[in-house]
Amino acid sequence: MNIHKLIVLGVLAIGATMIAPLAMAQSGPLKIGYVSNKRIQEEYKAFQKADTTFSIENRAWEEEANTKQTELQQMLEDYDKQKLILSEDKKREREATLRAKKDALDTYVKSVFGPGGQAEQKQKMLIDPLIESVRKAITAVSVENGYDVVYTLEGLAFIKDTYDITDKVLEYLARQEQ
Repeated sequence: MNIHKLIVLGVLAIGATMIAPLAMAQSGPLKIGYVSNKRIQEEYKAFQKADTTFSIENRAWEEEANTKQTELQQMLEDYDKQKLILSEDKKREREATLRAKKDALDTYVKSVFGPGGQAEQKQKMLIDPLIESVRKAITAVSVENGYDVVYTLEGLAFIKDTYDITDKVLEYLARQEQ
């Protein structure tokens, strides 16, 4: 088990021990649940379908980038073989063409694989609705089965509104400002 998981589980355990007395005072024993994100991703068919769709598109983008890289490499090799017999004007012309080709490759890679690129946008488009569906399912199962708190390895997935102390914290902060 990696350190990240240990830290998360430690925080979850501490959180549960802090919430337990409050829950006991309010409505009896605290009912806690756990959701395995990994299993949901592996077993929820919609995640599998989204992953397949993304993999197909990603493979096409990678092939396009590889084709552009191969073309650039071939042009560089051709230029290296011919540069001794080329005039200065032809050398400058070829070098400009090579720079333009490299710039086009860099632009393509950045637009597809860079931050905010096509790959990131596509993944977000495919995954965000699934995450929302899972969140709604966790909330529905939690309410239907009387869970007070439900965790995932990433953190808190559901908690009853009765445990929300935000108003009390805001009131305390307001008192401190006076």
